[in-house]
Amino acid sequence: MEVTQDLSFIHLIANASVLVQLVMVLLLVVSLLSWWYIFIKMFAIRNEVRLTEELEGAFWSNHDLNALFRQVNANAQEDQGALERIFSAGFVEFAKLKKQQGMDARAVMDGTRRAMRATYQREMDRLESHLAFLASVGSVSPYVGLFGTVWGIMNAFRGLANVGQATLAHVAPGIAEALVATAMGLFAAIPAVVAYNRYAHEINRLATRFESFTEEFSNVLQRQP
Repeated sequence: MEVTQDLSFIHLIANASVLVQLVMVLLLVVSLLSWWYIFIKMFAIRNEVRLTEELEGAFWSNHDLNALFRQVNANAQEDQGALERIFSAGFVEFAKLKKQQGMDARAVMDGTRRAMRATYQREMDRLESHLAFLASVGSVSPYVGLFGTVWGIMNAFRGLANVGQATLAHVAPGIAEALVATAMGLFAAIPAVVAYNRYAHEINRLATRFESFTEEFSNVLQRQP
């Protein structure tokens, strides 16, 4: 009963060396931040997928581009999705270039595509925000935890130098304290890696849909009188 109490999780953290405790605190903070970003990205990507599907449906069911443009811009700018901003940028640039004298059809379409491409890049930067943090947490956290483990095991073996006869009771607490850092490193890394892979896949699918819509919208504009 005494050994079980000594090897409890709270007891191990409280009795770890200062450096190992700092490593654990760092991993805990990083883990909480990664979970915060995981939930933020989950809701953001879900909302983006919904808005993309809504605009695609409205685009193919409504042949009046002016009416669709007014419908899209009826929403506040912050309530618009990425595809809505791409559509608005292309439509505005197309209408502006068409009014200019001496502009041929190719120059109009080139300018329209550049406007949509610039908006596409800005929206992709926005969607990919915080993914680099999740990737860093997933790749670095196990090594930070391993550093704390190595340091704790070193201290455990250094403590054995002052003991005449080393037994498992002397070694176990120090090693257990050190291994907690590795466990916390894995606890921080695994969700971050899973979330990063999932969100990167979803964002790549959205990027493909944005690019396809840009080409389809360009073809529709090219047929406008």
